[in-house]
Amino acid sequence: QVQLVESGGGLVQAGGSLRLSCAASGNIFSINDMGWYRQAPGKQRELVASITSRGATNYADSMKGRFTISRDDAEKMVYLQMNSLKPEDTAVYYCNAEIGTMSLDLLRVLEVWGQGTLVTVSS
Repeated sequence: QVQLVESGGGLVQAGGSLRLSCAASGNIFSINDMGWYRQAPGKQRELVASITSRGATNYADSMKGRFTISRDDAEKMVYLQMNSLKPEDTAVYYCNAEIGTMSLDLLRVLEVWGQGTLVTVSS
């Protein structure tokens, strides 16, 4: 079994910063792309940022220059540094990863989601 667990959410004032962390655990053979998504009340889940196994990053336009995604493969972690936060950044933030897991000598690639962590930005 493989799981992702996020941490670091909370309440922050506009203009402030937060750092989200996501830890992968379980029967992990490899981790491919990792990413952060968010879902605000009444809205669809949207991509915030992603990072490939080679470190290539991709950001949603509204996050460019404010958010930074990074990963530590040795620790099986992915991070999201969020600066200059705005009230419209308020959402539940979810960690996502493509994880290879071995079972009976077969490699399966699973798309795994975390349970989410709430970020609230007050004006």
